[in-house]
Amino acid sequence: MRYNPRARLDTSQVENRRGGGGGGFPVGGGGGGLRVGGGIGGLVLLVAIILLSQLAGGGGDSAGQDSGAGSLDQCTTGASANQDPDCALVADVNAIQSYWTDALPRQAGEAYTPARTTIFTGQVQTGCGAASSSTGPFYCPVDKHVYLDTTFFHDMLEGELGARGGPFSQAYVLAHEYGHHVQDLLGTFGRVRSQQGAASDAVRLELQADCYAGIWTRFATTAPDANGEPYILDLTEDDVARALDAAAAVGDDRIQRRTSGRVDPDSWTHGSAEQRMRWFRTGLDKGTLRACDTFSATRL
Repeated sequence: MRYNPRARLDTSQVENRRGGGGGGFPVGGGGGGLRVGGGIGGLVLLVAIILLSQLAGGGGDSAGQDSGAGSLDQCTTGASANQDPDCALVADVNAIQSYWTDALPRQAGEAYTPARTTIFTGQVQTGCGAASSSTGPFYCPVDKHVYLDTTFFHDMLEGELGARGGPFSQAYVLAHEYGHHVQDLLGTFGRVRSQQGAASDAVRLELQADCYAGIWTRFATTAPDANGEPYILDLTEDDVARALDAAAAVGDDRIQRRTSGRVDPDSWTHGSAEQRMRWFRTGLDKGTLRACDTFSATRL
């Protein structure tokens, strides 16, 4: 994976709040506890999905700047993304949002509204309540932010879950979370009724986000900056293989087998390793929102 040295990065899409405090955790449900995805694999939390109408009145960006916030001023071009992991994250976010800004109106007749990514360490306050690094990456539909503790990649994804890792596995994580933002814009959360089980709506939601990540991967090298320069110059078969490996590592069955030694499909919220890889591949091969209609699929 190589970033285009001529691409201009937009750091306004990423907020660095590493080093700040986070406060306590809410107990119980309600809009304040809503997090979509519980990160890429729902490693510790839930999919606590409620109807969009229940989110009314819970909005607003309650995640103010922490005094420990850091700068991303060094992230100016794709050249810095090739050298600096923080800048690579900025480039990934820019490329993902550039693609959907063009594709969502064309494919769904819906304007794309950008969402910010907040990177943090330890704990963070969000529009969906307090979260910690153990939550894993997640999307909050209340404040329209993706939240990510960057230690997740080394400590959890590669460490505890045994994924191969690499730059494009990180891009897959972000593309999955921005897939939830696309679902938010399309009103898909309102289709979720059942929250656990191998064929539940929660699993369908997560597999669709994997499929949307696959769509972006198909067109990742075409997403341009404001001057028409692509953010990403090339992806290799190894890059795609690492994304598929990450998708498998966070399958419900893989996580359950590693943590408890048994698999319980009735408690799944994200889908199996095979399902997550297959739906990512579906988006990659087909490249359309229509192909990612997991809610109508008879076979997940």
